[in-house]
Amino acid sequence: MFKVDCPIIAVTGTNGKTSVTNCIAQLFERSGKKIIINKEGNNLDTGICSMLLKYCDMSGKVKADYLILETDESHVPVVYSQLKLDTLVVLNFFRDQLDRNGEMETLIQKINGFCKTFEGNLVLNGDDPNTARLGRANPQNKNVKYFHAEPYAFATKKIFEASEGRFCPFCGEALEYDYYQYSHIGKFICKKCGFGNHEPYITAKDIDLEKPIFTADGHTYSPKLNSIYNVYNMTAVAAAAKLYNIDQKITDGVINGYTVKNGRMENFMLSGNKATLNLAKNPVGANMTLRVMNEMPGEKELLFVLNDNIADGLDVSWIYDINFSIFERVTRVVTSGTRAYDIAVRIKTAGYDPSKIVVRPDLDKAVEELASTKGRKFIIANYTAVQPTRSALKRYITKHGGNK
Repeated sequence: MFKVDCPIIAVTGTNGKTSVTNCIAQLFERSGKKIIINKEGNNLDTGICSMLLKYCDMSGKVKADYLILETDESHVPVVYSQLKLDTLVVLNFFRDQLDRNGEMETLIQKINGFCKTFEGNLVLNGDDPNTARLGRANPQNKNVKYFHAEPYAFATKKIFEASEGRFCPFCGEALEYDYYQYSHIGKFICKKCGFGNHEPYITAKDIDLEKPIFTADGHTYSPKLNSIYNVYNMTAVAAAAKLYNIDQKITDGVINGYTVKNGRMENFMLSGNKATLNLAKNPVGANMTLRVMNEMPGEKELLFVLNDNIADGLDVSWIYDINFSIFERVTRVVTSGTRAYDIAVRIKTAGYDPSKIVVRPDLDKAVEELASTKGRKFIIANYTAVQPTRSALKRYITKHGGNK
């Protein structure tokens, strides 16, 4: 058994937990604190245990000011039945890896069971009914904090994507939304029992993704990543900074300076054409990229790389929850990966012109195909596909010239 005397902050959720964990770690590092973080992404119970073994002494004592852990959502109850948790940040819940996690409701119930006895800080996405419901798990817990975001320019009154949060989890009534940001994320209320009427701890306002810019608690932030998904992630970071009284200049530096180069909205130049690569492990991740793509003017092309390795989840039926019907000005699609033909069929069944679909299971050939024409490029790759795709892009750049 490990002896951890310092506060433990855990970040969980389907999408965004790596980014938010890294940013929270930076808040404390820049404040002069000694932190331990599972940067390698070992977010299962076995991986967290192995990491702690590296940092403990012979008696099992872990020495740090803060322990900051990205934690797989299905492992939260297991890990924190053994470690005393100070703060749990929950970002969102979507369908993800059905053959490993099962249906989302089962997963939420497990975390809800943990929250019934948890009395630490619970930082929840108040615009996701699947996470916000955890705030009612323990009525005795007075440390529940909700973060929100006001509507951005592309928020809608109707939902256009796969949604898991249409009904109130407490009374079964259909939830009513003032607006949807994406999927089931937005301002909601249950008119029957009042679920959704919670007090915001922090809210992102005045969101302008063209600049990009937003405000929260009277402070203006200029993040490098211009997506509504990043606004939610950075608002969660701002909530953690507020909770732990981090100096505002440090918070500004972390939020304004954060960027990623690991296949998450990462840009490359292919023969003079900008290509943006994004990881998508589930329908919402894919829909995120499609929406960003659609929000950009002009024609563009898409490369979709789909694998079905064990780490991806062998069940790829989730691709039928991707909303390909929202394609706008997409002139060609290239598919690749171990399930290249499956994703090609899925796109065809969405009504896209099959004559514009090119199947190239080999990644290098797929990148060559994508780069063979002029114009803006977008690339979606699932979990085990994203790093091989990055490598294929770099090989192309090395061979043909052009800089990332």
